[in-house]
Amino acid sequence: MLEIIILGRGGQGAQTAGNQLAKALFAKGNYVQTFSTYGGARRGTPVTSSLRADSQPIRQRCNITSATAMLCFDDSLLDEAFLKLGAEDALVVVNSARSAASLPSLGNRRIIPVDGKAIARRNNMGKVVNSALLGAFVAKLDTPDIDTMCAIIEDTAPAKKQENVTACREAWGLNATSSEVLA
Repeated sequence: MLEIIILGRGGQGAQTAGNQLAKALFAKGNYVQTFSTYGGARRGTPVTSSLRADSQPIRQRCNITSATAMLCFDDSLLDEAFLKLGAEDALVVVNSARSAASLPSLGNRRIIPVDGKAIARRNNMGKVVNSALLGAFVAKLDTPDIDTMCAIIEDTAPAKKQENVTACREAWGLNATSSEVLA
């Protein structure tokens, strides 16, 4: 079973990204379970989107405590408490212009920095990084495929549909070939 935790701040698009990823995994024939947690219900407070995907029906109804993969929208949120929610060898993609060596780490978790802000700016998306981060994330997960992810983004993006798709594809292409800071 694939277990994923997405962490961001209210207003960054972490909830939207979680819903889009769940829809893309469902479109590929997986059973999907998704749930969210919120700090204070206001912009800027930490929010978490969690999801499970499997080829079999999912019977678990508890919080994820050993995620297969994690997506962090803000490197200031990348701390030991968050990293402990991942499996010992979890994939951790983080929105950061910093090098992997300069980011907090824990155990054998694979920390992959992606400069989502630079990709978003190049694609006329301003500070909206969720589509770029999803592109990088699915490249590293190797599921769902990029065409499915982009189709879901195009269908569900509230605005700038083509810019969102282009940002997703750009980040996917960069991440399919490198594990360094991608911008």
